[in-house]
Amino acid sequence: MVMPRGNPSPKLAITVDPDVHAQVVAAAAADGVSVSAWMTAAARRALRLREGLAAVAEWEAEHGAFSPGELDAARARAGAAGPERRPA
Repeated sequence: MVMPRGNPSPKLAITVDPDVHAQVVAAAAADGVSVSAWMTAAARRALRLREGLAAVAEWEAEHGAFSPGELDAARARAGAAGPERRPA
């Protein structure tokens, strides 16, 4: 029996709504990657976002909430559009 080389990726079985499944399959195909690679990239983005929001909450807990002007400047720097506000 041949053992896999390196560090094999763990498997994760998930269930998604049919419309989400179809969109994920289409997005992966459009990006030219496997569904597994597409889902891994999407999970990484979600985890980075979660970490960023936690860091902002930690900073605000110590220093107070960002002002509307500070939020607008941050959105402009990040390339975000519109006056959307993060929930308190």
